Amino acid sequence: MPRGQKSKLRTREKHRQARDDSQSHREIQTTAAAAEEPPSSSSPVLEGNSQSSSAFESGSTSQESWMTSSTSTNSPGIFGIISDEGDNSQDEEHPCSSVMFSEVSPSTESSCSDVLTIKADLLAQYLLYKYKIKQPSMKENMLRIVSPNYEHRFAEILKRASESIEVVFAVEVKEVDSTSHSYDLVSKLKLPNNGRVRSGMGLPKTGLLMNILGMIFLKGNHVTEEEIWKFLNMMRVYAGRKHYIYGEPRKLITKDLVRLKYLEYRQVPDTDPPRYEFLWGQKAYAETSKMKVLEFLAKINDTVPSAFPLPYKEALQDEEERARARVTGRHGTTGHCRVCSRAMSSSFSHPY
Repeated sequence: MPRGQKSKLRTREKHRQARDDSQSHREIQTTAAAAEEPPSSSSPVLEGNSQSSSAFESGSTSQESWMTSSTSTNSPGIFGIISDEGDNSQDEEHPCSSVMFSEVSPSTESSCSDVLTIKADLLAQYLLYKYKIKQPSMKENMLRIVSPNYEHRFAEILKRASESIEVVFAVEVKEVDSTSHSYDLVSKLKLPNNGRVRSGMGLPKTGLLMNILGMIFLKGNHVTEEEIWKFLNMMRVYAGRKHYIYGEPRKLITKDLVRLKYLEYRQVPDTDPPRYEFLWGQKAYAETSKMKVLEFLAKINDTVPSAFPLPYKEALQDEEERARARVTGRHGTTGHCRVCSRAMSSSFSHPY
């Protein structure tokens, strides 16, 4: 191809990329007022290890403690502004929300309570927007968002943005091309379409699944459907009502995730009228572990897995069983533990 034609193609591509980023900046900025309070992985419910330990040991308040913290972490916050459903209603403006990306200056930022947190929030919005439209995020464009004046703090800002996204959506920010320095969000589980479950654009559903797997684990490896919906209602997720991230949650949970074998949905024995319960599915046992789920819950609560003594002990035993299984090859590459095998062998008929 002649050099002149190559130059024209490169120029055209740069212009297209600039238009895309300009559009994403405008979409994010028009609703940046939603950043009144930045998302936090900390929870007021679990203020110390002693409190959380006693809660889990007693067995009476452990679920309520974790459920409340999960609710606060998964509330829409700034992430609602680029939701699948577009619910952008807000009551108050953030003091820095009216400043366009290109207009942010050190003098303006000095009036904000936490400049790095605000920049991390904006960067998180950008990363989620690019994920939603299935485009990688380029480092040079991310630097424009955080401002060239803060290039020396970019790694820290990116880390904060990554952590905010991780505790809500259970995806990791990873550099997918070291040559072009492009980043993408990668689901912690191998859900179809990198966490979207169904084809098309949208936000990851992995966070909801990890929360449900966590509840099943903490409830003794099975939980009734009533308890699941009680928990999800605290997260403002309701059966039959379209959610801004998850779509119609009943279909997602009882059909899509069951069909994909991340959840098992079965009738509770000897119940009339019939009642149903959830267990971990085969894919969940294969792609994650009780320890990984416990680590996710601990991160939500801004603590460590050992702060939950009984679940932590069970997770350690599960890790030992998995290690032995890998050595002996008894379960091939699926990584099933004995608890999983017992659960699958005692399965009841599927309600569908």
